[in-house]
Formats: sequence, C-alpha cells, structure tokens
Amino acid sequence: MNDPTTIRRLYGRRQGHKLRQGQAALVEELLPELSVPETGPLDARTLFGDDRPLHVEIGFGAGEHLAAQAEAAPEIGFIGCEPFLNGVVGALGHVRERGLANVRVHMGDALEVLERLPDASLDRVYLLHPDPWPKARHAKRRMMNHGPLDVIAAKLKRQAEFRLGTDDPTYCRWSMMVMNTRRDFRWTAERPADFLERPTDWPETRYERKARRQGHEVWYFRYLRV
Repeated sequence: MNDPTTIRRLYGRRQGHKLRQGQAALVEELLPELSVPETGPLDARTLFGDDRPLHVEIGFGAGEHLAAQAEAAPEIGFIGCEPFLNGVVGALGHVRERGLANVRVHMGDALEVLERLPDASLDRVYLLHPDPWPKARHAKRRMMNHGPLDVIAAKLKRQAEFRLGTDDPTYCRWSMMVMNTRRDFRWTAERPADFLERPTDWPETRYERKARRQGHEVWYFRYLRV
C-alpha cells in the first residue's frame, strides 16, 4: 500500500466568517450528537445502532449533497467528513431542517475515519469537487493520489461505487491518469454522456451550479471496486 500520509496535513482555513448565534447553537447542541467518536473502531452498529449500508462523503462542502442523499435513502447511514467549521455548520442546518437521523459528521481528515472502518464495509464513497491544488508542486496534496485511493479501495465492498466530481480540467486529467493505472477500480462510462451528464441520483450542489454559471464544464466519474 502507498503511504496515505502524504495529505495528512490539512491546508487552508478551518473557519471562515464568524458564526451567527443560531449557527453557534448548532455546533454546541447538535454537533456533539452527530459527531463520529474520536477514538476506537467504527462500523454501522457503532454509529447507527444497526448493520445498515454505509456511505462516506469526503469533503461535503456545505452539506447539500450529503443531506439530499441521506433524505432520499433513510435506510443508509451517511458519514460526512469536512475539515472546515462553516461547512459543518451548513450540514448541521440541513440535518436539523430535514429531520435526518441517518447522518454522522466528522470535522477533520476523512482518512482518519476511513482507516477506522472495517475493510470491505462501505457501499459508496463520494469525492465531489475536491480542492484541485492546480500547481504541479502541490500535486501530492490532492486526494486523488494512490495513498488515499488505496485506503478507499480497501474500505469499499466488491462492486461498491466510488464517485468523483470535478470542474477543474487539470484535476480531471490528473484523476483520469491516476485511475487508469489502477486495477482495483473499473470506470463505468461507456459513452461521453456517462461522464458529461449528471446522473439522476447525483444531487446538484451550489458549488456545481456556480461552476456552470462561470462557464466551467463538470465531469462525473463513477468507478466500481473490482
């Protein structure tokens, strides 16, 4: 296995604008209820009290996609990982507004959670619009590197799905290059529309709408663990 520690350091701001009173209350009251335990092994029973299927979203932004998926599939347990407080607050707001009981949140590095889950325990992993780190000298910071992908592959069940979305041409090319060298994932695309058109069960996010308004193409990649 390649070393996933190449992206262990979390770059960028952990918090943006100051939280309003209602947002601070979400952090104080709801986050402790939904937070992934800080230590120890993790599984569906530990997190949700039963043996339900599990999905993980790496870097959920403001939580729109996470909440939409959780609302559409209440029988699935969703683990969202996001290092930035303002994004976590956004997700908590969606959870409260929609009354979602099948979401758990980790404010930090997603690999810390993934590594504590049993191998072959996940039915799906989402990586949507990750930071592209466009400069060549920063390429090692990208989540789409063999170290993190080794961890993701180990935790996915056979025939489980890994979804990647990006609107950055450099990141798109880089990801295709990296995934093309792997034999533990199979790209499901059979025609251009399969990665140029958003699947019906892939909720749109504000980030994606903003990218389209700016004239960016968006690419949707779906890989199966083989």
